[in-house]
Amino acid sequence: MGHSYEESKSLALKTILILGGITIAEVLFALLGKGYLIKGVHFPLWLIAIVMIVMSIVKAYLVVFEFMHMKYEVPALAKTVLLPTLLLVWGIIAFFQEGSAWRNNRDVVKERNEKVVDDSLKPQGMLLELPELKENY
Repeated sequence: MGHSYEESKSLALKTILILGGITIAEVLFALLGKGYLIKGVHFPLWLIAIVMIVMSIVKAYLVVFEFMHMKYEVPALAKTVLLPTLLLVWGIIAFFQEGSAWRNNRDVVKERNEKVVDDSLKPQGMLLELPELKENY
């Protein structure tokens, strides 16, 4: 599927303009969501994060499939590029989940260590008898 030079140039320019438009939209959305453009307007951080991730994925798709010519390859080759990328994203998400679990577990252990021990509980058995043995001898 060959394109003429003019068609390729037009397609590349169109893709570059789309990428530029998405980038400008990202910047404007981030500035608006943080309240820099309009005072008092703030978006939730999760919304800003989701929009940024979606826009970044769209830009990555355009770059890979247009400029790296993945659109013109056989489907099996495209899948060999896509699958490791998805596994990498899955790995990053898994590492964040694991780190969050470790942090939460650390906080639980810290709370347990800081609890005040009840003084009404007295040691039993040999622990009470040892000081008495020392006094008697």
